[in-house]
Amino acid sequence: MAKKSSSFTELLSAQVGHEFAASQQYIAIAVWADAKDLPQLAGRFYQHSLGERNHAMMMVQYMLDRDIEVTIPAVPGPQADFEGPVAALRYALEQEKQVTRQIEALFQAARAEADPLGEQFMLWFLREQVEEVANMSTLVAIAERADNDWFRIEEYLARETDASSNTGTPPAVAGGAV
Repeated sequence: MAKKSSSFTELLSAQVGHEFAASQQYIAIAVWADAKDLPQLAGRFYQHSLGERNHAMMMVQYMLDRDIEVTIPAVPGPQADFEGPVAALRYALEQEKQVTRQIEALFQAARAEADPLGEQFMLWFLREQVEEVANMSTLVAIAERADNDWFRIEEYLARETDASSNTGTPPAVAGGAV
């Protein structure tokens, strides 16, 4: 018997769609970068796309584990064209900030509903969002400094690894992580 709907479960269901939309957006940025012969930037966004897909599937697994009805929502088409790397990265940063607000709302809804399991589940995502926003902010700053010298962005990405350090055990991924 599926659990009754709550603000938290409604927000979580919507967040599955937001995570899939973020994954699609990152694919679009990666393809744009690939078409502009920016393989390092493209590679970074292909990887980020997989991360966002895995986040959606973590939420799906959580809902399955808690006997919450799962509906996979449709997602809007991504923005596919950008004036340059700075514009693409600024767009991605704004997306990460929006996702952070959504995750914060999920945590607050779980707390307001006295759902400690929901709160605990969202803590990993809160830590992840701190890193995502920080990493994207750094990439925006690097791209702004590089201005029209796109090769400098590529050099930076080739030299630096993704600074993700969320060492907490991630939630299980429905179907397995990719």
